[in-house]
Amino acid sequence: MKSASRLDLPLTFLERPAEGDRPWLLVLMHGVGSNEQDLFGLAPYVPPHFHVLSLRAPHTLGYAAHAWFEFGLRPNGERVINEAQEAASRQLVAQTVEAAAQQLGIPPERVVVGGFSQGGIMSLSLLLTRPRSLHAAMVLHGRLLPQAVQAAAAPEALQGRQLWVSHGLQDNVIPLASAQAIRDYAQRLPIALHYAEFPGAHEIRPEELQQAMAWLEQLPAAG
Repeated sequence: MKSASRLDLPLTFLERPAEGDRPWLLVLMHGVGSNEQDLFGLAPYVPPHFHVLSLRAPHTLGYAAHAWFEFGLRPNGERVINEAQEAASRQLVAQTVEAAAQQLGIPPERVVVGGFSQGGIMSLSLLLTRPRSLHAAMVLHGRLLPQAVQAAAAPEALQGRQLWVSHGLQDNVIPLASAQAIRDYAQRLPIALHYAEFPGAHEIRPEELQQAMAWLEQLPAAG
């Protein structure tokens, strides 16, 4: 069941309303095996002028465990994904973000998507492929999908967009090199990139959370 809300969206979600008369929208996406409750725990730390939505991924792995797409590892360590699931989820997320913004009366230039791990992958993919729908993306411990690069909008469509990328130095799930690859790719685009590495593994530690929230706070001034 969806939460009691005036929003009618394609995906199940939790929400925290914004304060003030010029709200922004932050759409959050969890990692593999989790659900909408996970990143909704960040809501108390998100600047109050953001309307926060935390989405549930559409593919069920088990009780209260969901994914945006299934993936596997080849013997050489290469990751392979279910491309059809990823494309369908990306489309569903885009529809959800656009519907939420429209129903809340928030223009794309005040919309941010963010996520952890696979949710971060989805956020980056959405920024690259649907930049007209949002202003910025926050990628926590994610990676860049070749499929998103292939489907990316023209570089000029990314003009003025903003991107946060952070990663753990000891991340044992998604290697640090994955974040550095995002950095190297984004530096070739007309995107305002904020890149940061933090001590820690595949987790959001307090310093990383604090700096990510400070980045969100400055978006209205920088956007």
